[in-house]
Amino acid sequence: MHPLRYDLQLIASWITPGSRVLGLGCGEGDLLFWLKQNRQVIERGIELKEFRVVKCIEKGISVLQGDINTEIRDYPDQAFDYAICSQTLQQVYDPVSLIQSMLRVAKKCVVSFPNFGHYRIRTQLMATGCAPVTKELPYEWYNTPNIRVLSLRDFENFARQAGFTILKKAAINMKNHQMEGKIVTFLPNLFATYGIFLIGHP
Repeated sequence: MHPLRYDLQLIASWITPGSRVLGLGCGEGDLLFWLKQNRQVIERGIELKEFRVVKCIEKGISVLQGDINTEIRDYPDQAFDYAICSQTLQQVYDPVSLIQSMLRVAKKCVVSFPNFGHYRIRTQLMATGCAPVTKELPYEWYNTPNIRVLSLRDFENFARQAGFTILKKAAINMKNHQMEGKIVTFLPNLFATYGIFLIGHP
C-alpha cells in the first residue's frame, strides 16, 4: 500500500476514529482504505470508473459504481458522520446540489479542489491570453475534465451565500509527486495550489 498523498493525509487527520464515512469519487480507494485500517471507520465509496471500482474491491472497500450526483440521493438523512469529495468538485455539473446532498447525508463534509487563484495561473493567463495549463490543472481547454474553475476565495464567498459553515480549512502546496507538502498561511488565495475545507451546518 502506497503512502497517502499529502492532501489526503490532512483530510484523514480531520476524521474521528470509528466514524461512518462516504467517499464521493473515491478513486482507487486509497483514503478509505487508510481510514478503515487506521481509524476503524465504516466506509462506503461511490466511483464512476469501473477500473477504479475494481481496485477498491481488491482493497476490501465497500464501493458502488455510479455517478455521485445521483447515487448520493439514495442515502437517508444523516447516514454518515463525514462525506468526502476530494479534488472532484471542479468536475461536477451541479456543485450546489451535490454539496446540499452531502450536507443532508452527513454531519460534516470535506471538499478539496485546485486553487484557480494561484499566482502562476493568474500570471500565465495575463501573459499569454490563453487558458492556463499547470501541474495542478494539466489539461488543455478542449480535453479537460474540469468544467468549473474556482479559487479559495470563491468557495468562502459561496459558503456565506449558501448558508453553510466552514469548520476548518487548509491551503496547501504539494511536491514530490504530491506525497509531501506544506500549509500556506500567507496570502493563501495567491500562493496555495489547493484548498481543503471541512464544512457543516450552522
